[in-house]
Amino acid sequence: MELRLSLFGIKRSIDLSRFARYRNALVVLASALLVIPLTFWLLAPAAVPDLAHGNVVGARALMSGWAKGDMIVLVRHVERCDHSTAACLSGNDGITDRSRGVAVAVGSHFERLGLSKADIYNSPMVRTAQTAGYMFNSVGAGEDWLISCKGSMLRDALAHKVPGRNLILVTHSECMTELEKSMNVSTSTLGYGASLFVSTQTPQAPTILGYIEASDWKSVTTQ
Repeated sequence: MELRLSLFGIKRSIDLSRFARYRNALVVLASALLVIPLTFWLLAPAAVPDLAHGNVVGARALMSGWAKGDMIVLVRHVERCDHSTAACLSGNDGITDRSRGVAVAVGSHFERLGLSKADIYNSPMVRTAQTAGYMFNSVGAGEDWLISCKGSMLRDALAHKVPGRNLILVTHSECMTELEKSMNVSTSTLGYGASLFVSTQTPQAPTILGYIEASDWKSVTTQ
């Protein structure tokens, strides 16, 4: 009888030990299942804010930064003709005829922001030159770094930024994506004529302030 009780006690101890191990393993597994998605969430690139549609805080930050000459803005060219069935403005390598009005409208919003202390550059492509012409009445000779921008967009933009003056870069969606990647924010293709704003209030640590699509400027408000 005593032997049977002893054996029962040993078996019970073994069973409890196994249960404890299984329980600990389940706790570790459950913790891992919680930690892994949390880690991905924490490390995921931040979303780029939309400065339109009543984003008062974002719009005020834009106005303030622009007034101080602290902004870099990448503007995507308007609708390209070779990707559209619409009539070309002049040649297949430029913009569509209907997109001239989009460029002019976006330019009028920048004019309200103020262009007196802004430097404007465009890539050498015809579509960016035409966009810059209709948007800002300014066409540069063409900057190769605004099309050959892989891995260097942020560095080159900062190199051309003059303290106290805003920098407007008429460029391409690929260069905007490159900038977003280099600043560890989620990449998304913005539409034709969209503007991506970068604050250089702290030159050593520039931050992406947000974007405005070409059709959304009217919904930008500081009130």
